[in-house]
Amino acid sequence: MIILGIDPGTVKCGYGIISKDENRRENLGYGVIYVPSNLEMPNKLAFIYNEIDNVIRQYHPEECAVETAFYGKNIQSALKLGYARGTAIIASIRSGLMVSEYSPKEVKKSVTGKGNASKEQVNFMVKTLLNLGGKDIPLDASDALAIALCASFQTDTKDKKPRSWTEFVKQNPKIISG
Repeated sequence: MIILGIDPGTVKCGYGIISKDENRRENLGYGVIYVPSNLEMPNKLAFIYNEIDNVIRQYHPEECAVETAFYGKNIQSALKLGYARGTAIIASIRSGLMVSEYSPKEVKKSVTGKGNASKEQVNFMVKTLLNLGGKDIPLDASDALAIALCASFQTDTKDKKPRSWTEFVKQNPKIISG
């Protein structure tokens, strides 16, 4: 299974792609989408959408894992993060991907064992888990890889509790079709 992890943002949006075969995880690619600062918000979202769509077309993932919004003090930042999350989710759903969501605490705990780990600790563990050695991985990209890893550590889709409406619909087609 190929999993796309997305660390959403309207300035920088990290992405990471891994493959999962039983207990083996392998890095397929990662990067950071740098959103031009001179764009108005609707155009920033279109830019993010197009870039995520390009990543999906290049790697053909089956699942997209997105980090949920954190609760900060700045409402404008939270709203912008919500826009970026929504854009990533729509791009994924339109490509037919199953979408799952994980909190920052869940992601950190799944790769480091600590829900309050620093970005640097997450970066170190991502490199360790994916055998990336001394590579210099941007923090936004390592966060996205951590999100993909978090999704990969969950039990098989048929056994896990739905984490999103997309999963619920896929797991319960008879309920939805009426």
